[in-house]
Amino acid sequence: MNQAVVAIGSNIEPERNIPAAIEQLEAVMSVLCESRFLHTEPVGPSGQPEFVNGAVLVETPLDRVGLKSLLRGVESQLGRVRTIDRYAPRPIDLDIVVWNGRIVDDDVRERDFLHAAIREVLPTLQL
Repeated sequence: MNQAVVAIGSNIEPERNIPAAIEQLEAVMSVLCESRFLHTEPVGPSGQPEFVNGAVLVETPLDRVGLKSLLRGVESQLGRVRTIDRYAPRPIDLDIVVWNGRIVDDDVRERDFLHAAIREVLPTLQL
């Protein structure tokens, strides 16, 4: 089994999309715990709604590529359309940030809310 921290964010109907994403993850893998979800300012251009961000710790038999593919499928089911604008508003954003105890997403080093969420779900990890 593999263990991952999946960062979750939304700034389009987060009160609906975040629980729906977690529910879809729970249907296919073990969600061991979830962090608090914090309201954060959007990165990039101003004028869009604030985000709600947090993370879950999951255990899965999938490899990293398989999990990433599954996360993209969940995003699509919840209405995410990827565009060239990486800072566009989105109903859901799901990213693997820690894989088997190793940080695998450079955004972790730049975003305090990711640090906080990871510390909540995986307090033994050295950040």
